[in-house]
Amino acid sequence: MLGLGGEPVPLRGCGVRAVGVCAADYGRHMAEYQHIRVERADDVVRVTMDRARKRNSLSADHLAELLAAFRSIAATDAAGVVLAGEGPVFSAGHDFADVAARDLEGVRDLLTLCTDLMRTVESVPQVVIARVHGLATAAGCQLVASCDLAVASEDAGFALPGGKGGWFCHTPAVPVARAVGRKRLMELALTGDVIDARTAERWGLVNRVVPADELDAAVDDLMRRATRGSRASKALGKQTLYAQLDRPEADAYAIAVEVMAAASQTPAAKEGMSSFLEKRSATWTD
Repeated sequence: MLGLGGEPVPLRGCGVRAVGVCAADYGRHMAEYQHIRVERADDVVRVTMDRARKRNSLSADHLAELLAAFRSIAATDAAGVVLAGEGPVFSAGHDFADVAARDLEGVRDLLTLCTDLMRTVESVPQVVIARVHGLATAAGCQLVASCDLAVASEDAGFALPGGKGGWFCHTPAVPVARAVGRKRLMELALTGDVIDARTAERWGLVNRVVPADELDAAVDDLMRRATRGSRASKALGKQTLYAQLDRPEADAYAIAVEVMAAASQTPAAKEGMSSFLEKRSATWTD
């Protein structure tokens, strides 16, 4: 499996269902998290933003914990990650109390940290699904757009509210633009209005919208379908998709041809083709 920057990462942990740590360090590692919860069930890790009183706003400490968690998960044999929020909203975006206390250099550092998190979510080898309820605004909406997939409850709403305020949503607009397209981005960013979940689905910001009481089941179903098959193949596929997206067609094909040719020689590809030709179920060793 490929990790951050494309380097290999181990497919086996240390024998426990922990997130990136061995049993002796597990309790200490989890105790370090103050703003999130990290739990693993079978092959899926659930990362829950746990600042309900602050509407899961993204302070520097909160962002740093999310970044550390995703980097740790990347080095495990987990197949998928669910990103969720505790409380009435998914995330209200940047913590203005944190932002207002910073000078120019401090805000630049905060936004760089946030960008590192968003790009890490895209680069980890696992499939990442946002489980969205309530509002996802500004950097919270950015977080949804940065996940590979997203499932929202019918009560969810999405906004880039800087358009009607004094601090425009410049960085949140980057992944949102790549999800919804230019004209819809302009409407979100310039008006600052909240769009409902069905509109977000129609615009391509989320994959599914379901009643609130069906949200977890819908996330589980999508995760099951998105993680079946070879994990190593899926990790390389995710990495390559992000590498070629938004490039000119000729450049995208150049990337895809080289990766797909090399991937044809991997154990996963050979097993997949052999099982098809031999009319049997594939056995994945990764």
